[in-house]
Amino acid sequence: MSDRESINGSAERRLGVFKTYKLYVGGKFPRSESGRVYEVTDSKGQWLANAPKSSRKDARDAVVAARKAFGGWSGATAYNRGQVLYRVAEMLEGRKEQFVREVAASEGLSKSKAAAAVDAAIDRWVWYAGWTDKIGQIAGGANPVAGPYLNLSTPEPTGVVAVLAPQKSSFLGLVSVVAPVIATGNTAVVIASADAPLPALSLGEVLATSDVPGGVVNILTGVTAEIAAPLAAHQDVNAIDLTGAEAELAKELEIAAADNLKRVRRPQPVDTDGASDSENWLASPGTDRLTAFLETKTVWHPTGALGSAGSSY
Repeated sequence: MSDRESINGSAERRLGVFKTYKLYVGGKFPRSESGRVYEVTDSKGQWLANAPKSSRKDARDAVVAARKAFGGWSGATAYNRGQVLYRVAEMLEGRKEQFVREVAASEGLSKSKAAAAVDAAIDRWVWYAGWTDKIGQIAGGANPVAGPYLNLSTPEPTGVVAVLAPQKSSFLGLVSVVAPVIATGNTAVVIASADAPLPALSLGEVLATSDVPGGVVNILTGVTAEIAAPLAAHQDVNAIDLTGAEAELAKELEIAAADNLKRVRRPQPVDTDGASDSENWLASPGTDRLTAFLETKTVWHPTGALGSAGSSY
């Protein structure tokens, strides 16, 4: 008799182990400071899981973690950041089936369409991994000047970036807005899709088990407006990406962001059904998001006296 069967020969029943989803802040997995959770359902209204409902305190904690990680991450070589991003793609490839299930359930997609979205998200990580040590060549360069000087412009990361992830594209859209921020040396505080947060929280698990230092990416879930308001007004947040904000909220956040002159990336115009994330996430991403949160530092350097005899070097 199998040890899976009871004495009367009937198969034993077992209770499934439900997954506990937590925030990802500073490389750790805390519950929300408020202790709140909210129900996440699929496209048919069936319960999937409870997600943590982040508070303003959680948002502030995430900014502290992102600022602490900024020095080391921005100081790493571009080549090293590329290696780290590629490692994330490797880890996602190994957990592809899990993400396909979560994306299909969260977005109401067929398994084949969910698989295509996950494949595209993994490829997107590889895309940005390849750009880390190349973006400086198109965003900077030597400037022609009159005089015995070299004038060089080089891109540098802006700092801590608050990212409002797309509401509809819970994974491909999420990766498309997060990867370029950290590829260029910034650190991120991400507000995941409110209705479909599970792929984002699972991404946190991948980041924690890859080579991404704790605090480089921090993932919050809950009511977008409630979390975004303190981030937009936070004096230690240097920039904000409003991709996942609807028009009225985006306007309010942009006004709050002006207080410390944050860089702001505005959302695309809404589509016909009023959705705020009408971008085509399957299209080639280009370099716009890579350059959105870069500053340009220009350095003048004397070349020495130049005359008929040539350089003085």
